Amino acid sequence: MDLLQIVGLIATVFTTGAYVPQALKIIKTKSTQSLSVPTYTMISIGSAMWVYYAFTREDIPVMIANGVTGMLTIAILILKFSAKKVEKKSV
Repeated sequence: MDLLQIVGLIATVFTTGAYVPQALKIIKTKSTQSLSVPTYTMISIGSAMWVYYAFTREDIPVMIANGVTGMLTIAILILKFSAKKVEKKSV
């Protein structure tokens, strides 16, 4: 593994890890009111496209970063939509 790949893996930890606190906060507070659906949808689609790009170029750090980011943003979207159903039922 060369220095550039190491830098890519470190960048992966930071950029992908940035979504973990948001996901944990949603799970803990059960509140998704302030989240933007278009933003998380765009990030999910962009991540999927990056995974495809990285796969074709055999770029493991980009593939890992965007694969995990995509999964986290999809999880956040699922929480957003399931929270709306719970809020409507409780009203």
